[in-house]
Amino acid sequence: MPVSDTSPVRVYEIYDSIQGESTLAGMPCTLVRLAGCPLRCNYCDTPQALPFDSGQEYSIEQVTDEIRQRNRPLTLVSGGEPLAQKSCLALLSALAEISPILQLETSGAFNISQTDSRVRRILDIKTPGSGENKRNHWENLNFLKDGDEIKVVITSHDDYMWAVTILRKYQPVVPVLFSPAWGDIQPSDLALWILEDHVPARMQLQLHKHIWGAETTGV
Repeated sequence: MPVSDTSPVRVYEIYDSIQGESTLAGMPCTLVRLAGCPLRCNYCDTPQALPFDSGQEYSIEQVTDEIRQRNRPLTLVSGGEPLAQKSCLALLSALAEISPILQLETSGAFNISQTDSRVRRILDIKTPGSGENKRNHWENLNFLKDGDEIKVVITSHDDYMWAVTILRKYQPVVPVLFSPAWGDIQPSDLALWILEDHVPARMQLQLHKHIWGAETTGV
């Protein structure tokens, strides 16, 4: 998908890690974290990347050059909220040319229909416990395709029941992953609820936090 906007992107950080979430959890990857986010989720674990003037400007070519040098099988574009930057679409198209697998993690507060068809999108549906559930653009569910997935961060049993209701209402055709908000609920509780209710969702943990610790950044 050709995208004309090739202006610089504001990048908070680029680093190698293990994909800690999604159906590709455990895969070595390079994470490109774009700066800036208009949301203020209660459980945000990267508040340092929220300001739109954080990080530094990179040309799209500079980002793709670094991804080539790192030579990982997976590239993950995250944030912040990546799609809040207009040039993110052009960046994704450029990365799709060189990255064997390319994922985008987005809050779903922006329309995802214009992203390059080669991008695997992780749509992070916001629960009431996030404080940002009014930001959900439900029409994005109509744009999901093979390779995409839905992520729901659960902060309480009320959040869980809300998420189950959403699944039953929209019946998404892509994998759905429920993730316990770190420090809010026990993973064992969430696992039990999923089992008891026969919910068509997958349990996930933030693998990177279990490997390096919840407070460690840049991993």
